Amino acid sequence: MSEMLHERFEIAQGDFATAGEASGRIKRILKKLGVDSAVVRRVSVASYEVELNLVIHSLGGRMELTVLPEHVKLYVEDDGPGIPDIDKAMQEGFSTASDEVRMMGFGAGMGLPNMKRNADDFDISSVVGVGTKITMTFNT
Repeated sequence: MSEMLHERFEIAQGDFATAGEASGRIKRILKKLGVDSAVVRRVSVASYEVELNLVIHSLGGRMELTVLPEHVKLYVEDDGPGIPDIDKAMQEGFSTASDEVRMMGFGAGMGLPNMKRNADDFDISSVVGVGTKITMTFNT
């Protein structure tokens, strides 16, 4: 099937002032396209979590939204520093967030687990010193 929509969002490291704007735009786009509200909710949760992870943990990155009739796909790639132990990072409550980030109310260690829980398909790969790639698919 042909692509209905493809959009790219640049996310800056440490930019808490705009954190959540890309995921908010994604939610509005999906609603406007008439995507089922349960799917919109799951994509919104996952996109917010990954956007915050980009702001908190990465050196900046990109989120790409692709909407097809059969699914919504989020592809995320950052510019480092990478995740040394993905299995550990996937554990609920594990966080490498700084005390400063935790004082702001972030860094509870639920980002990756929430992404995986909300996506129908979740794939993550990471190379220390290079970066992390995450692909999430949400069936419509």
